[in-house]
Amino acid sequence: MAENSNKNVTIDGIQYNLDDLNEKAKANLASLQITEREIARLQQLLAIAKTARNAYAKVLKEELPKREAGVQ
Repeated sequence: MAENSNKNVTIDGIQYNLDDLNEKAKANLASLQITEREIARLQQLLAIAKTARNAYAKVLKEELPKREAGVQ
């Protein structure tokens, strides 16, 4: 889905004039846009969390007692 500044929206490769959409379609489009922004926000949060997890794992490994490979 892509939106142009001239009141058009492209869905599945087809361009629609926003003025031609009924109220239910406009409401669904608005909900879809909100959902897409929320997904993008959550993906950013996930990337932050993964980065933090990797940093914590690295620090933890540095703090663990040193052992030879294969020794438990």
